[in-house]
Amino acid sequence: MRAVVTVTGTDRKGVIASVSGFLAEHGANIEDVSQTILGDQFAMIMMVNIENTQESFLELCEKIAALGREIGMNIRLQHAAIFDAMHNI
Repeated sequence: MRAVVTVTGTDRKGVIASVSGFLAEHGANIEDVSQTILGDQFAMIMMVNIENTQESFLELCEKIAALGREIGMNIRLQHAAIFDAMHNI
């Protein structure tokens, strides 16, 4: 299954490393990534494949959100189907 990870917040060192490390540890594969810094605000969107993760989708959502709180960022994991459906309306 494909999913979209969004990361936003005040820029700080190690954000990309923390998120990509988390995804690798949980068996997710990053298929595409876009990131930018606007002033002091960091924004990143990743398309990931989570077929090889051991956790349920909900567990993974909760764990990545907890990582976000730990590193001072807002991190969300959403089904890619949500974004696909938005473009088909």
